[in-house]
Amino acid sequence: MPMPAAEIEALIRTAIPDAEVTITDLAGDGDHYAAHVVAASFAGLSRVARHKAVYGALGERMGGVLHALQVTTGVPT
Repeated sequence: MPMPAAEIEALIRTAIPDAEVTITDLAGDGDHYAAHVVAASFAGLSRVARHKAVYGALGERMGGVLHALQVTTGVPT
């Protein structure tokens, strides 16, 4: 069963409250998404640490209900 984009967004926003989140369904199948996450709390963190924060927000859903997620992160300009 595919995971709705709104649920992915909500999970990320819950874990990273200051995040601006944009979710794109890459294949139209509800299994392959891109997440662009911008948060002031990412300032000073490495790209790897930022990605870990996003994947951590999704927990065990990654590789299960959520098959694939392309992540890009940033800090507000």
